[in-house]
Order: sequence, then structure tokens, then C-alpha cells
Amino acid sequence: MTDEQRLTRRTYLEGGGAAVLAGVLAGCSASSEDTTTDTQATESGAAAEPSTESTPGTVTGDTYTVSMEPMGEVQFDGPPETWVALLGSYADMGFALGAGQTLGTQLPYRYATHFYEELPGITYDPDAVTTLYQSDSVDKERFYALDADLHLMEPNQLIHWYGWDEADVEEIAENVAPFFGNFIRRRSDDWHQNYRYYTLYEAFEKIAQVFQATDRFAAFDSLHEEFIGNITERLPSESERPRSLLVYPADESVTAFYPYRLYEGGVSKKQFRDLGLRDAFAGSDVANYSGDGSTMDLETLLEVDPDALIVRGQEQKTDEEFQESVVETLRNDSVASEITAVQENAIHRGGYLDQGPIINLFQTELAAQRIYPDIFTEDELFDRQRVADIITGDI
Repeated sequence: MTDEQRLTRRTYLEGGGAAVLAGVLAGCSASSEDTTTDTQATESGAAAEPSTESTPGTVTGDTYTVSMEPMGEVQFDGPPETWVALLGSYADMGFALGAGQTLGTQLPYRYATHFYEELPGITYDPDAVTTLYQSDSVDKERFYALDADLHLMEPNQLIHWYGWDEADVEEIAENVAPFFGNFIRRRSDDWHQNYRYYTLYEAFEKIAQVFQATDRFAAFDSLHEEFIGNITERLPSESERPRSLLVYPADESVTAFYPYRLYEGGVSKKQFRDLGLRDAFAGSDVANYSGDGSTMDLETLLEVDPDALIVRGQEQKTDEEFQESVVETLRNDSVASEITAVQENAIHRGGYLDQGPIINLFQTELAAQRIYPDIFTEDELFDRQRVADIITGDI
């Protein structure tokens, strides 16, 4: 690509800069009616969801626009050639669509790229990815240095997590490239309550429209529907499914936890809802974690008394390390040892918080094997070759 061609391309992409800032501001005053509609949706796609958006991917001449809240419509003159995703969910989406890999990500260890090693003929180079989160911040200068064609991330996340302001978002959108993304990990942040959330596959479809790879999206959508359908057919009846508790240890002592309700939405818990787990928090007054630092202690955990305990933040540990640092610690505690899940040896690792379509397939398979070991053996529950073929365009 010549400098002139790149300038023309970047000019088109920058056309979404003003729209991004306007979208951020508009998102803060969106109607509660739209919010209520979206938060009732499920991540599995089982429930249809009304939408007030116009037909996506509108094409005018050589350009096209894709709309997503909170940015609104962003204009493109072609699929972005380089892009950067803050979270692993959007990095995984771009990779799944055959758009290559992200130039950078928040923290590489939170992006489960080791799953890609199981896909025949698919390679990923971790050394080519810049860590965006450094010195307790995500600095604007890294965006200038990467000089991407698109930033796949929620602009409000930069404002509320990393101290950016609207002027910072506008500066990067206009001087480097637009933002396109919606924070879909969870649905409990106050700053996100006034504009719509998206399920995993709703967000994935938007990204597919950006990269003009809707054929790959359709193939993944079909594979995912078949995959979930096959699992659902093998699940025990609802009354026989374990009352499960999803928690994140507040520290290494494993005596206090951040609680997560399974059915309050969010991509990070999709696999547990797809496996039909009963939420042990149902009927209790324990609130879903919202980033405010509130925790629950072992006494509260015993009061809830789950059949299965799912512990997040453990994926970097080996099986032996998890057994020693979590399982054995709970077994040796006078209070925790009385919990049914501890007594029944039903303590499981909870997987990565951010997941796109590829990572979600692997994490759902792992969760099924861990939580229902008598039903789902170590056999693969989806075709790795089929996933690889979709990524490479052999659909």
C-alpha cells in the first residue's frame, strides 16, 4: 500500500472519530427502555431480542458503515488491515474472522491463546503483541506507536478504568483510528447501565461486518448452535444439575471471594449458563460483584452451601498448583471443609473472563468435562479442524 493509499484509507476510517465521541456521550443518556430490553437477553442466543438499530453494515458507494453502541455509526472504506483489541474477547473475534492477530492487548496472560495450538495449521505469535497495560495504566502513546487502523474496545472502559477523559478518546479517534466495541464481559457496571449490552454472538456479528467476513461469522454461528445443541441433549434434568457458585478469590489466602451471579448476563459466564447450572446465589441477598471491592467470607459461603464451587483466576496454575493452593486450603479450613462442594470434591477452575467464539468453544468443553465428568469424558466435543477451516476461509 502506498503512502497516498494509506492516507486515503485512514481518512475514511477517521470519519468515525466524531461519531465515537458523540456515541460515548449519547450512551450516557440512552433511554432506560433500550437498556431493559437488552439486559433480558441471554448469552446462549436462546431468547430473541428486539432491536432499535437499523440494518447493519450499510453500504454507500465504496464505503460502508457499521453501528454499535456506544459509538454509533462508524464508516469504513474497507476491512481494517491492522487493529488492536484491549480485551481477549475482541482479539479472539478478529482472529476467528481471519483478520490476523491483534497488535496489542491489555494483559497477554488473560488472553487464552494457548487454545489456538489445538487448531490444525493455525499459528499465533505472542511476541508480536504489545502489552497495553503497563505501570498501572493504558497510555495514549501506545496507541500512537501501534498506529492501528481500528481500536476494538469500549471507549468508556478507557475512561472509567484508566482515567482517560472524553478529550483523550476524541484525540486518538481523530489522530489515529476510531474505536469500535462494547464492554460485554459483565453487566454490573454503573457506567454501562444506560446503553445496550451485546451477547457474545451479537458483538461477534458486528465485528464480522467491520471486517466484511460475515461468511465466517455465519459458519461459526452454525457450528456454535450445533455444539450447544449437542451438549444440551446430554445434560441431566434441571433438578439434577448442581447448585453452583462462581467466585473469584480476593487474595491468595482463599478466605474471601468476589461473588458472581450466573444469570445476570455477561460473556464471561456464558459457558455456565449454556451448561444449565443452577445458581446457588438464587434466592440469596448476595449481590453480583460490580468492581466495588465487596467480598463474601467463608461463613457466607457455607450458608449458601453450593454443590459445586467454580473458582476463577486459576487458569495460569497447573492442576497440582490449583489443588494445593485452593482445594487443599479449603479442605483444611474448619469452616470451608463443611461446604458440600468441598466435601464432594467438586471444586473447579472457572476459566478466563474474556472469551470470543474460539475460546468460548474450548472453555465450554472444559467446563462440561469438569462439572459433568460422568457425562462428558475427555473426548473432544467440537471439531478442531472445522474451526481451523473457518478461520482460513475454507468454509
